[in-house]
Amino acid sequence: MAKINIGRTFTIFPMPVVIVGSVVDDKPNFMAAAWVTYVNYDPPMVAVSLGQKQHTAKGIRQNGQFGLSVPSADQAVLTDYLGLVHGYEEDKSRHLEVFYGALEKAPMVRQCPASMECQLFQTVEMPGGYLFIGQVMGTYASEAVLGEGDPDFAKLQPFLLTMPGNTYWKLGERVGEAWSIGKALLAKQA
Repeated sequence: MAKINIGRTFTIFPMPVVIVGSVVDDKPNFMAAAWVTYVNYDPPMVAVSLGQKQHTAKGIRQNGQFGLSVPSADQAVLTDYLGLVHGYEEDKSRHLEVFYGALEKAPMVRQCPASMECQLFQTVEMPGGYLFIGQVMGTYASEAVLGEGDPDFAKLQPFLLTMPGNTYWKLGERVGEAWSIGKALLAKQA
């Protein structure tokens, strides 16, 4: 199969869309972000990349804490709005029901079906941005999206971003069990 060089703008996709919350100058602030991933299992850690000029990034640097809320696909309009408007121009929290867990400077969005509060572990300065690595101190979920104690992604209905193209997508169908479906190839090798 021939391959074509398509340049350097292709990204790993899809990327889950989250709402990042921080306290900036003693006020909660939120923004949409999709450059987020789990980076460590024990202790649990996540990383999120934000531009250096982002108001939310200022709050994370000020306080060393942040919240991540996972919106459902039916909250895409609100989430996109949070990415369009700058926190230094408008109080975006007036559109949200803000809540806090144990961390006082990690605001989360009650309307979202799942949220986590993070203590800043490390900041990596990137050209034009920061990679914030946070230790997850607590995870909160609406009972309606739980299945046997864990989030059921069919109920949660997260949405994703693809780049280039800047398009939101719903999560697709289940493919199979991780660390299990590949055993069919192991059996053939035996």
